[in-house]
Amino acid sequence: MPSDAPVLIPILGDQLSRSLASLRGRDKGDTVVVMMEVWDETTYVKHHKQKIALVFSAMRHFAAELAEAGWRVDYVKLTDADNAGSFTGEVARAIERHSPREVRVVEAGEWRVQQALEEWADRFPCPVTILPDDRFLCSKSEFADWAEGRKALRMEYFYREMRRKTGLLMDGEEPEGGQWNCDSENRKPPKERLEAPERPLFEPDAITREVLELVGERFADHFGDLEPFHWPVTRAEAVQAADAFFAERLPQFGDYQDAMVHGQDDLFHSMLSTSINLGHLDPLDLCRRAEAEYRAGRAPLNAVEGFIRQLIGWREYVRGFYWRFMPGLAEDDALAADRPLPEFYWTGETDMRCLADCVRSTKANAHAHHIQRLMVLGNFALLAGVEPKAVQDWYLAVYADAYEWVELPNVSAMVLYADGGKLASKPYAASGNYINRMSNYCSECRYSVSQKTGEGACPFNALYWRFMDRHRKRLEANPRIGPIYRNWDRMGEERQREYLASADAFLATLEPAREGWAR
Repeated sequence: MPSDAPVLIPILGDQLSRSLASLRGRDKGDTVVVMMEVWDETTYVKHHKQKIALVFSAMRHFAAELAEAGWRVDYVKLTDADNAGSFTGEVARAIERHSPREVRVVEAGEWRVQQALEEWADRFPCPVTILPDDRFLCSKSEFADWAEGRKALRMEYFYREMRRKTGLLMDGEEPEGGQWNCDSENRKPPKERLEAPERPLFEPDAITREVLELVGERFADHFGDLEPFHWPVTRAEAVQAADAFFAERLPQFGDYQDAMVHGQDDLFHSMLSTSINLGHLDPLDLCRRAEAEYRAGRAPLNAVEGFIRQLIGWREYVRGFYWRFMPGLAEDDALAADRPLPEFYWTGETDMRCLADCVRSTKANAHAHHIQRLMVLGNFALLAGVEPKAVQDWYLAVYADAYEWVELPNVSAMVLYADGGKLASKPYAASGNYINRMSNYCSECRYSVSQKTGEGACPFNALYWRFMDRHRKRLEANPRIGPIYRNWDRMGEERQREYLASADAFLATLEPAREGWAR
């Protein structure tokens, strides 16, 4: 091997950070960066058109920034005639072109990609070094140490450790304000005519326009609207989006974190998850900025704590949970759910106003906020007993911020309780009353949330009791759910039969999704 052979650094589409471990400290003159648009990543599920456009545009912009900064970048476009279609194939071709003395790559975020990376050492003619992804606060081994020996893994206790580790919102050894968690203060129902400031909308430049044209031509059969497309695709745009959130939305975020308003797709949410998951924004830096807003008196504690909890609590926790329980997590089905995914998850054609609005936003924006995902879309799938794999594929396909490491634990374990309670202490099951309390969906819905059974009743009501009845043996001993069964028993057999018959009659009307939507 020539003495001047370079080090080859592959950068994946969700690793778009100048501080990436494989780049840090490298001599630019001794390095070739290879970036790849590959077919495998666009089609292992049929991602939303905007998700593909977002990743490709962000990759192309990042490659241009690296080149401008003096890095040697070998960029492979999807349309290149000899594109190998996979990460492994493209790295093999790059090795042939550059004859590197070493391949250095940061570990992948997803299980299936990491399995491919771990085969490289046996397949390639040069040494392969896989580096930890230290953009996360908690390493895989650190999470494993924390989890070892615990009877139950609960995010709350992990989150407290992350607060202590970072010092965020700490008053010495105690949490700021005397409590670790302000969740009870994050549940205000929406006021009448509640509106939030519009988030920054970024107009596509020439690079993005080229990508949009490519996606429109090559992925026409994928779900979702391609345009209008206004996602931030560079770090500079992501920083601008963050600035707007801290200045305009953060103060109200805490109060209305769980609220849902018809046609108000974002409310006070940050809309930064896509930029964080691509690598454009550092979560710890965002948390420190949020804390600074609190310290300066510009944002209340319940807003700042809620934001920080999502990043150093939930985000870090589900990543650790994913790696601890893969690959089995993807196959879990503790509740033996086997119903096909309903067609309306793709079309939005349902008279249930809440579901129709959430699917509309998903289709138009490749986004719905976390309560819409959990307590409307997810709650229905849980109550109806939809087969976990179909639900997992749907969530992974339709959201611009979805990567399996964050999507799968949220869907399999939190939304569907398919893991049997390793992640959540109870299923997130709710009747129409919850949706009515936290949204304005029910006021103009064809179904009546106050009617419990029969024609015209909100389907969530009967489905809730059918779910509880079906899984009584598993759930009755759960201290957070057991009292519910006393209410069920007090109804009497005749009323119980009405609920079950109403649920079954509604389920019989559901049209299963046609083949080919997700895969």
